[in-house]
Amino acid sequence: MKIDKKRILKHLTQEVFCHIGSSKTHGVGVFALCSIPKGINPLVSWLGNAEISFTEKELANIPPEVKKQIRLFCYYDDKKTLIPKIGMNAMTLGIYLNHSKKPNIELKKAGQFKTLRAIKKGEELLMDYDKAFGEKHTF
Repeated sequence: MKIDKKRILKHLTQEVFCHIGSSKTHGVGVFALCSIPKGINPLVSWLGNAEISFTEKELANIPPEVKKQIRLFCYYDDKKTLIPKIGMNAMTLGIYLNHSKKPNIELKKAGQFKTLRAIKKGEELLMDYDKAFGEKHTF
């Protein structure tokens, strides 16, 4: 994809829907800057969505503080941990989506989301972690 002024203007007018803010749900969350239609991906990112899978053994020598960040911001289960190919110093807004049993957005595949209904300006975007990751989450 060629990135020039025309492409950036298109991005700013047609692909930027959200911002990070303080969440009543849990710490930091993702919120609608404007009304968002049903059925679109409001979190388009040019960073890429590729991840690399690691075992616990492969991550054994990672500093504890970094492991904590990985547990907070990366997808993992009892067999693997997925680390973004872009590293841990740059993240997409999707990392900050909070959990709800009444979601308004769903994860289709890594980094690809779809709104389940129209979302109002100022509303927090929420996804169901249980459905997205096939596990039961309690908070």
